[in-house]
Amino acid sequence: MGLKIGVPSKGRLMEQCFDWFGARGVVMRRTGNEREYSGAIDGVEGAAMVLLSAGEIPRELAAGRIHLGVTGTDLVRETLADWRAAVLELAEMGFGHADLIIAVPEAWVDVETLDDLDAAAAAFRAAHGFRLRIATKYHRLVRDYLRAHGVADYQLVDSQGATEGTIRNLTAEAVADITSTGATLRANHLKILNAPPVLRSQATLFAARSADWAPVRAAASALMARLGLPDDAGLW
Repeated sequence: MGLKIGVPSKGRLMEQCFDWFGARGVVMRRTGNEREYSGAIDGVEGAAMVLLSAGEIPRELAAGRIHLGVTGTDLVRETLADWRAAVLELAEMGFGHADLIIAVPEAWVDVETLDDLDAAAAAFRAAHGFRLRIATKYHRLVRDYLRAHGVADYQLVDSQGATEGTIRNLTAEAVADITSTGATLRANHLKILNAPPVLRSQATLFAARSADWAPVRAAASALMARLGLPDDAGLW
């Protein structure tokens, strides 16, 4: 199948990915009907497109089943424990921007910073007998971030969708989620803490360190030339 490039399989992220490559002379297109996960690439001989969900791409890169992949920085760093050992970051692509933030109810007038959150968490545990719950699907990133900022007395509860609604549903007291505008948070009467984001994410082109590059060196070099990126002999 040649040089395998993992691309998000649907939505705005796929369209922007196609636009990014197309502007650099690498034309990507879907083939078949909308329900078929198949596509083609023109402009680089020996390159093939693999349509995957953005969440699958980090694991496929880490396993070496695809050579290159486009996905969010957040997904790579959350999914892969030692992401630098698994993938090489080739290019930030300038779309798919979002911040991973921590938000609390607007009614918490005394909680504006991480220090305030730490104090509120201690008070919550003393009052209720269990730790303050933060709903998120980004367990690794949020845990490392809160540890680095000295926040304790909390627990992470898993939320794979509609995270902003967990507070209204009484399954969490705070949330850690991706946002680009903050509109959904405000609609659910939440406010973002006055602190640096856990992570600033965007769509990024990654290369798999464990992939078999020997048979696809020529295609990889040709693609890098088209994209205006360094031809990294360390991989191929």
